[in-house]
Amino acid sequence: MKTVSHWIGGKSVEGASGNWGPVTDPATGAVTTQVALASAEEVDSAVAAAKAAYATWGTSSLAQRTAILFRYRALLDARRDDIAALITAEHGKVHADALGEVARGLEIVELACGITTQLKGELSTQVSSRVDVAAIRQPLGVVAGITPFNFPAMVPMWMFPLAIACGNTFVLKPSEKDPSAAVLLAELAAEAGLPDGVLNVVHGDKVAVDALLAHPDVAAVSFVGSTPIARHIHATASANGKRVQALGGAKNHMLVLPDADLDAAADAAVSAAYGSAGERCMAISAVVAVGAIGDELVARIRERAEKIKIGPGADPASEMGPLITRAHRDKVAGYVTGAAAQGAEVVLDGTGYTVEGYEDGHWIGLSLLDKVATDSDAYRDEIFGPVLVVLRAETYEEGVELINSSPFGNGTAIFTRDGGAARRFQLEIEAGMVGVNVPIPVPVGYHSFGGWKDSLFGDHHIYGNDGVHFYTRGKVVTTRWPDPADAPTGVDLGFPRNH
Repeated sequence: MKTVSHWIGGKSVEGASGNWGPVTDPATGAVTTQVALASAEEVDSAVAAAKAAYATWGTSSLAQRTAILFRYRALLDARRDDIAALITAEHGKVHADALGEVARGLEIVELACGITTQLKGELSTQVSSRVDVAAIRQPLGVVAGITPFNFPAMVPMWMFPLAIACGNTFVLKPSEKDPSAAVLLAELAAEAGLPDGVLNVVHGDKVAVDALLAHPDVAAVSFVGSTPIARHIHATASANGKRVQALGGAKNHMLVLPDADLDAAADAAVSAAYGSAGERCMAISAVVAVGAIGDELVARIRERAEKIKIGPGADPASEMGPLITRAHRDKVAGYVTGAAAQGAEVVLDGTGYTVEGYEDGHWIGLSLLDKVATDSDAYRDEIFGPVLVVLRAETYEEGVELINSSPFGNGTAIFTRDGGAARRFQLEIEAGMVGVNVPIPVPVGYHSFGGWKDSLFGDHHIYGNDGVHFYTRGKVVTTRWPDPADAPTGVDLGFPRNH
């Protein structure tokens, strides 16, 4: 059986804890790999390697860093298919979707390649006689990233390329459910010339996470995952004096106004709700139909959803793959089977779906629930699967109030032909990312990604300008150089004067 080891100090390091976790092929249900689960001592070894590397990497030139990152970007581009194949084998998403994940991660590598402009400081000259003030940004030291199973390549690439471009060294703890892509990313970074210890990968469970959160040499922690864990990460790491960005869960809404193009809205709803089997924090999981369009919109969504081909991710004909684990599949199915008892109309029930020849895979079909109540489990919880709920609202104002009442505020979208309504929506809605006739408003790399309310814990969003600011800290330097013609002025005990 294949084993996945840690990557520490520029080389593969076998697990020493004696603990291993199973990695499953979601399409077959078979355990194909075992991954080493790190002890606290192994985490300490990775942090020590990162700390040692920081002594030189933190003072390395921007030219050196960007040269490595440009080579890294070229290697990632050349190995797109290999990275995507690992994602499909361990996560289950279809190959085209996995390639899209790699492409979005590459955006942040490209941003990191341009770090020379991102780290430019500010200078004010002559604030007083022969006094200049400069603002600069410097790296933090050793930083850590804890990433989820649903994007095993993209989310790590949202973190470490920018962190190391800023001069930090990095310890990555990827999901133990699909760890292989992270190791390949680290191997390619070494091939690009990244010095040993600048990027380290340790696999593990709660033991490894808690060790990172408590480690005195870790200056900052980035996290993407569920809201309960994000809240714990933020509270624990902050209590240990660390800077934290913790991105949590979501219940993303799509408001469809009566004037919307219903075909475009239905296409968008199916793509955004069921893509990647719904296992993404930016999935549209709740459609709010305004006015009398609800029945027609639901019918068009159903018509499209019934045509989606579900099958193994490696099959080019498949449009949606299985869920990551059998336990998660059963949890998602539970929301559908319990929906009718809580007042929903079950338009599509995908809980009995299976694929011939792959009967032991973690399969579930597309489910569509209409006339869902706001106090039902299917609406309140982040399901993280291919389940779309539809709610009804009489007016725009009622729809906005419904969305703003959600404890989540990650992303949201409006579908309308009315520019005035769209403008009101983008200002009135309480969410960090807004789409206008765009169902999944994930920002490009040079803008930052992040939500509001229970979707984000910490002050900084991820990547973009916020990412640069998160991985650096500001310093202001005030200087006065005496003119050679000046005579000594003597001692002045007064407060420094700027005028």
